[in-house]
Amino acid sequence: MIRDLRNVRTLGPGPGPSPLTTEEEHRYRALLFTELGNAIADHGWTRYPAHTPQERMRLVEVGRRLSEHWGIPVTVEAEGECRLRLSLAGHALGA
Repeated sequence: MIRDLRNVRTLGPGPGPSPLTTEEEHRYRALLFTELGNAIADHGWTRYPAHTPQERMRLVEVGRRLSEHWGIPVTVEAEGECRLRLSLAGHALGA
């Protein structure tokens, strides 16, 4: 199947603006803070998809907030082009 790619533009340098409103962005980060924080608290680590620079920046910010909240470093590492791993510092990745 051939797709027509007319009017396709590349984005400029940098992550660009978030497609979410300020309120939506705040609620989404709060949701990630809670859900990812619970997963990390249960297992010591978690994975989450991040397909765009905005999503990666959002997860790094959530990791920083979790570190501040717990007083324990939370590391955020790329596990490929589209996924990040958040884990407690020094915690080995489970199977």
